[in-house]
Amino acid sequence: MTVEADIFTALKGLVGNRCYPDIAPITTAKPYITYTQIGGDAISYNDDIVPSLKNGRFQINVWADTRASASSIILQVESAMVLAQSFQARPIGAASNDYDHDMLTYGSMQDFNVTSTR
Repeated sequence: MTVEADIFTALKGLVGNRCYPDIAPITTAKPYITYTQIGGDAISYNDDIVPSLKNGRFQINVWADTRASASSIILQVESAMVLAQSFQARPIGAASNDYDHDMLTYGSMQDFNVTSTR
């Protein structure tokens, strides 16, 4: 299983399975979650060995009809990510908020350092 699949498994229950890599379909009901890998640290050794672990920085985005809903769900996201058993995640800073004027949608985002098996 990939770390992306593990993140989906950890977060899907918070929003009725409406959890998507990168972007959600335009008709997706709110609230929903998107997640994107936005970098990470390459794990390498001095020997010619392929490491058994990998690292990624993931941004988790919550989109909802109200600020209160987005803020509540992002707190649940942080708990689900930190408590996940299939990978190790640590927040990189606190959540930030957004508003999409075109979609009339409130957002909350938080980045995580995620270490998982290759």
